[in-house]
Amino acid sequence: MSELPKTFDPATIESRWYSHWEENGLFRPERPGADPWTIVNPPPNVTGSLHIGHALDNTLQDILTRHARLKGKDALWVVGTDHAGIATQMVVERQMALQQQKRTDFTRDEFVAKVWEWKAESGGQITGQLRRLGCSMDWANERFTMDEGFSKAVLKVFVELHRQGLLYRDKRLVNWDPGLGTAISDLEVETREVKGSFWQIRYPLADGSGTITVATTRPETMLADMAVAVHPQDARYKDMIGKQIRLPITGRLIPVIADEHADPSLGTGAVKITPGHDFNDFEVGKRAGMKAGEMLNMLDAKATVTQTADGLIPAEFLGLSTADARKAVVARLKADGVLVPHIDKEGVEHDAEPRTIQTPFGDRSGVVIEPWLTDQWYVDAKTLAQPAIEAVKSGAIRLVPKTWEKTYFNWMENIQPWCVSRQLWWGHQIPAWFDAEGKAYVAETEAEAQAQAGEGVALTRDPDVLDTWFSSALWPFATMGWPENTDPTLGGRYPNDVLISGFDILFFWDARMMMQGMHFMKDVPFKTLYLHGLVRAADGSKMSKSKGNTVDPLGLIDKYGADALRFFMAAMESQGRDIKMDEKRVEGYRNFATKLWNASRFCQSNGIRGSTTLEPPVATHPVNKWIIGEAIKAIQSVDLALGEYRFDAAANAIYQFVWSQFCDWYLELIKGSIDEETKAVAGWVLDQILVVLHPFMPFITEELWHALAPREHDLIVAHWPMADARAIDPAAAQEIDWLIRLVSEVRSSRTELNVPPGARLPYAVADANADTQARLARNAATIARLARIDPGAVSGGTAQVVVDEATFRIALGDVIDLAAERTRLAKAIAAAEKERDGLAGRLNNPSFVERAKPEAVEKARADHAEKAAEAERLTAALSRLG
Repeated sequence: MSELPKTFDPATIESRWYSHWEENGLFRPERPGADPWTIVNPPPNVTGSLHIGHALDNTLQDILTRHARLKGKDALWVVGTDHAGIATQMVVERQMALQQQKRTDFTRDEFVAKVWEWKAESGGQITGQLRRLGCSMDWANERFTMDEGFSKAVLKVFVELHRQGLLYRDKRLVNWDPGLGTAISDLEVETREVKGSFWQIRYPLADGSGTITVATTRPETMLADMAVAVHPQDARYKDMIGKQIRLPITGRLIPVIADEHADPSLGTGAVKITPGHDFNDFEVGKRAGMKAGEMLNMLDAKATVTQTADGLIPAEFLGLSTADARKAVVARLKADGVLVPHIDKEGVEHDAEPRTIQTPFGDRSGVVIEPWLTDQWYVDAKTLAQPAIEAVKSGAIRLVPKTWEKTYFNWMENIQPWCVSRQLWWGHQIPAWFDAEGKAYVAETEAEAQAQAGEGVALTRDPDVLDTWFSSALWPFATMGWPENTDPTLGGRYPNDVLISGFDILFFWDARMMMQGMHFMKDVPFKTLYLHGLVRAADGSKMSKSKGNTVDPLGLIDKYGADALRFFMAAMESQGRDIKMDEKRVEGYRNFATKLWNASRFCQSNGIRGSTTLEPPVATHPVNKWIIGEAIKAIQSVDLALGEYRFDAAANAIYQFVWSQFCDWYLELIKGSIDEETKAVAGWVLDQILVVLHPFMPFITEELWHALAPREHDLIVAHWPMADARAIDPAAAQEIDWLIRLVSEVRSSRTELNVPPGARLPYAVADANADTQARLARNAATIARLARIDPGAVSGGTAQVVVDEATFRIALGDVIDLAAERTRLAKAIAAAEKERDGLAGRLNNPSFVERAKPEAVEKARADHAEKAAEAERLTAALSRLG
C-alpha cells in the first residue's frame, strides 16, 4: 500500500502489472475442482501486427475471460498464432530478394528451415502487442498451427477425411493468383473497380444461316470458348439451339446451348461459355454435359496464353499475357469484320463500350486473379455442413446477434466443395504420394503410403500444402491435446464456452470449425458464437492502407493508455453494428480513468481503505444505504449485460455508476461527515468498483487495488461481488434520489439565470408534505453546502424550482438584474428557436436529405436536436423567474 501519485500515468503501471501477472502464472491460476471455462483466440498471422480490429476482438475476449476468472472459474484463454502460408512465404522471399536470392535457389527443406529461422527471430511481434493490450492469455501453453502436436492433428484429419470419402482430388476452377503461383481462397480476393470495355462479337453459324452476337468484357478468353448459351425461353434464339458455331480465329466448332444462366435482358441475351476460365461458365458447362477434364484451358500458371488441348489457338497468340492477348484478339476480330462497333451518344464509332468492371485482385500480390482449371484437393463441405446447420437450428450453437442466422443458413445450405490445397512450400505438406501413373496414396507417413502402394513402387510426395483455414479449423480441439487426448470433453474444455469473431470470417473460419469439430469430436466446438462488427473510420468508411485512414492501436495506447482504448472498444460494441473510430471518445475514457484515480486519492487522504469483507458493511446513514444499493444494482446490470453479450450496456452501467453516482454524488455528499461507518462503506464500494471494472480496465484497477490496502491476493484473482438485492434499502434510495434532484434543479436554475457561483440565496418552500419537511431537516447542511441556499425570508424576484409536490422559491433580487435577465433569456430563446426552425426546414426538404452527404445530414439532425433542447431549457429558465 502506498500513497497514489497526484497524476495518473498509464505507461508507468501497464508494463509493470502485465509482467507481474504473467510471471506469477495469474492468467491460469491453479484452481482444482473449479468449473472449467474456455475460449480460444482467433490465431493471428505470425507475420501480423496489431490492428484496430485485433484490438476490438481481443478486448472483448479478455473482458469475458477476466470476468469468468473473477467468478471463480478455471478460465482458460487459448493463445497461438497461425503459420499464414502465403503471407509468411512472401515475407521470407522478400528478405531473400534483398540478398539477390530466390526461393528456387534452395531445396524445399532448406527454404522451410529459413522460414523457421525467420519465425524464431521476428515472428513474435503480435504476441508482444497483445500483451500491451492487456490480454490475459495462457502464454505458458502458447500454440502454433505448425507446432509438432498440431501438425499431427492436421495430418490425421486429412487422412481420416480421405478414408471416409469426404476429401478427394478433383479438377475444378479455382481462384488462381499468377503472381504467387497458387490457388487462393475467396477471402484473399479483393474486388476493385477497374475502367474496362464491353465488346460485342458476331459468331457465325457453321451452316452459314446467320450469326449470333455475344457480349463480353474478356474477349481474349474466346480462344477457349466451348459454347454459346441462350435462355431456353428467348424467342430470338429458339431456332438456333442445337446448331453449331464456327468460332472466329480458332475455327473451333461449338454448340448453341439452352441454359437459364443467359439473361435475355442483359446485353444481346447470348453468352459465350468458357468453362475453363469462368466460374459461372464452369457450372453451365457441367449442366451441358462437359466433364472437367474435357474443358479447355488456355492459360499457364503465369497467366500467359498456352495451347489448348485441341491445338486450335494460332501461334501468334501463344505466350502473350492476358492484357496483350486481349489487344491482339480484338485487332484480329476487327480485321476479320466480326467485331460489332459501339456507337456513342455523339454518333462516334468505337471498338467497345466503356464500362466499369468489378475485377478480382489478389490481396497480397496485387495482380488480377484468374479462374483456372487445375487439379486440387477438395473437402466435401456439403456433407460436413449438415450437422453444423442442425446445431444452429437446434440451439446447440447460439449465434449472437441472432440476425446472422439467415446469412449463415443461406451460405451453408449452398456451400461448394472446399479447395484445401495451395501451391506453396511453407505449410502442412499434403500427406499424399503419387506413383508413376498418378494414383494417389494418402497416409500419415511415407512408410504407410509405401505399404499401400506395394514394395518397389516409386512414390513422389505431393508438393502442395494445405490451406491455412484447414488447419485453423481444428483450433478448438487440436489445441487441447487431440488426438492423443481421447477424452470426448478434453478435460471439460470441449465444447469451448464461447467464440468471439468478426462477422467477416464467419464462413472462412467459424463455420469450418463447426464442421470439423462436429465431425471429429461429435459435438459442437463452442456453445455460443458472438459476431462483432468492423471498426470503421470516423466517417463510416472502411479502413484501408490505400485510403490512409487506418488507426494504429499501439499509438492510441501510447497516447491514452490501454485501459482507455479497451473501454472505448467495449462501450462502442453494440450488437449488430460496426464501430466508428472516435479518438475523442478514447480520450474521454482516459479522463474517466483519471476521475477514478482522483476519487481514490480523495479516499486515501480521508482514511478510506480497501474493504476486508465480501458482504457490505452495516450502514445506518441513508447516504451509505443508498450507495450500497446503487452498487448492487450496478453489479447486477453488468452481470446481466455480460451474460447477454451486451458489452456496451455493461460498460455503460459501470461507467455511469462510477462517474455519476460514486464520484459526482456520493463523495460530494459525504464530504465533511466521513465517520467510521462511512469509511467502511466507501472502502467497500470502491472495492466493488475495482473488481467490476477490472475486466474492462485491468491496469488502473490493479494499481488502485494495491494502493488502497494490503491485500492477500491480486485483483486479477479476486472474488466477483455478491449482488444481494436484500441490501437495497428503498427508503434510503428514495431520500437520496430526492436530495440529488433538488440539488440538481437548484444548480441548473442558478447556472441558467447567471447567478454568481459564490452567492448564497434564501429560499422558502410551499406545499411540502411531512416527508419532505423531514428530509429538509435531515439534509439541511448538505443542501446548504451543495446548493448554496438557506431557509429564510423571500421577497421580490424569485426563481421557482418544483421537486415532487413541493415548490421552492429562491430569492434573486439582490444578486441579479431580473429585467435584464428576462431580456437576455428572451433573446437567447429567439436565437435558438430560429436556428432550430432553420435546421428543421432543411431536414424536411427531401432534396437535401436525398442529395447531401450522409455525414452532412447526420450533423444537421444532431444540430437540430441540440438547438431544440437549448430552446426548451432556456424557456424553462425564463418560466422559473417569479
